[in-house]
Amino acid sequence: MKYKVVIILAAISCSLAACSGNNKPVDLTDPKKPEVSQYQTGTVAEKALSGSARLPGQLQAFFDVNIFPKVNGFVKNLYVDRGSVVKKGELLVVLEAPEMEAQLQAANARYLQAQENAVASKEKYERLNEAAKEPGSVSPLDLDNALARMKADNAMVNSERSNVESARSMNGYLKIYAPFDGVITQRNISPGTLVSPGKTSDQPMLVLQDVSKLRLVVYIPEDYVDKVDLAKPATYTLNAMPGQTQTAKISRSANALSTLHQEAVEIDVQNKKDLLKPGMYAEVQIPMLSGAKSLLVPNSAIVRSTERKYVIAVNNGKASYVDVKEGLAAHDSTEVFGDLKPGTSVVTNANDEIKEGVSIK
Repeated sequence: MKYKVVIILAAISCSLAACSGNNKPVDLTDPKKPEVSQYQTGTVAEKALSGSARLPGQLQAFFDVNIFPKVNGFVKNLYVDRGSVVKKGELLVVLEAPEMEAQLQAANARYLQAQENAVASKEKYERLNEAAKEPGSVSPLDLDNALARMKADNAMVNSERSNVESARSMNGYLKIYAPFDGVITQRNISPGTLVSPGKTSDQPMLVLQDVSKLRLVVYIPEDYVDKVDLAKPATYTLNAMPGQTQTAKISRSANALSTLHQEAVEIDVQNKKDLLKPGMYAEVQIPMLSGAKSLLVPNSAIVRSTERKYVIAVNNGKASYVDVKEGLAAHDSTEVFGDLKPGTSVVTNANDEIKEGVSIK
């Protein structure tokens, strides 16, 4: 029995000695053998374009105007406030400008003086003309001078009359009326405020909007402009009223691209119950022409950076960057526009660490 115990201890000692030696674990991986590729690939798919494109839209007032004064003055009377419902031609603001009243009075005085001069010149010419019937009593030169004077005074009367009308028109600018039916949505003045004609970047006195009918404005990306079916109705759902889907035809399109390379289309929305407000957002389904096709890639195949967007195509086993623009996105794929063809192999787990030209297996 003692011999068995000794033999077992000896075997254990030998094992520990072997482990504590200079022998290292054997690496079964051949360093010359390339590592297994971690790249996953897929193909570019070509599918018929969806019957509609889901795009964001925003309600805007059908008519919207910033009201500025035409002349300098102080606000004397203010008859409206934010939320006031006004009718076309209704008096909104009265300004006062004492210097303009003085200019009108001065113009009236000059007009009256010109009228008196014209009357005197006419009477003088008529007397001379009557006296000229007696031969030799009035020289022709005096008669001609009297006629010229009468015409000049009449011209001065017409000129002063125009000045009076101009001054009266300028005084009329002191009263500001509503250009159309609507609601005052902003009021930036109070009685006593000094106002002056402003630029579009300046703060207006009042903002008037017609909200009886609204414009639902949707911006169509450049790549879809020629695919929109203007003959079919669009559907929209307001974010503030989920579950209430409305249908309407596209009323008009801009037929031009904005600086963001988008075309604005508008849908007229009636607001008979005054439940809709300018600024509300909506999800709009824009109908697309049937037969149009698009290229789709997996969402993870698109690499996005601050400088570019691209996919990594596999050409002859090498990585090749292809710049793309994104279109509509689904839960697992995204529509792209670029130098791609259906069936092209692309890296589906793409990232910016994959350099162009590396081997893809």
